[in-house]
Amino acid sequence: MKTTKTTTRRNFMGAMMLGATASTLSALTNPILAGMPEFTHSEMNDAEAWLKTIKGNHRVVYDGSYPHKGFPVIWNWAFYLSNNEMGSTDDQVTAMTVFRHDAIPLALHDDLWKKYPLGEMFHVKKADGTPYDRNPFYEPQEGDFPLPMIQGVKDMLGRGAMFCVCNLALNVYSGAIAQQMGKDPNAVYEEWKAAVLPGIQIVPSGVWALGRAQEEGCGYIFAGE
Repeated sequence: MKTTKTTTRRNFMGAMMLGATASTLSALTNPILAGMPEFTHSEMNDAEAWLKTIKGNHRVVYDGSYPHKGFPVIWNWAFYLSNNEMGSTDDQVTAMTVFRHDAIPLALHDDLWKKYPLGEMFHVKKADGTPYDRNPFYEPQEGDFPLPMIQGVKDMLGRGAMFCVCNLALNVYSGAIAQQMGKDPNAVYEEWKAAVLPGIQIVPSGVWALGRAQEEGCGYIFAGE
């Protein structure tokens, strides 16, 4: 997660003004967030085991720190496409995308996008500039991607691609929203955690996953536009 960029999220629930964390550091030192849940030993073991499923001779990890119009997903698909064109089958390939920092909504269910306007908060917008009220990159609809043949997260999971989401960012952003709404940060965090889509692994932090993936032989690529 970035530690220097100041962001402001507005128009929460159509009326509430939501100020996001000034930085990761300030969020983590906020007394309201001081009691945020820890990543358990069981969850750590699950994340470690998930990483061991990386396969094939062709391995890459994409750093998705911002939505970037879906490119953290597009580049994942493109890696499979290119390797297929060069004669490699899907079982010889692993592309992992790490959703961290401002890209965490790409891992979350449509219901959460509607309850908390994540499209507005995280600047995920349609071609006409209006924010999405659903996750457009898990099961994309016509017009969500620049080309109709690009597959979304659900289809890519079926091909053996890997996607994970940063638990630290889930904690920080859900805690900031809870603070603005006067809700229990732990309860809101659990709600966000439960909204992580099937097949997407929760990892202790995005940077942890990026580092471990490279230890498993994945080349690093920043997943920007």
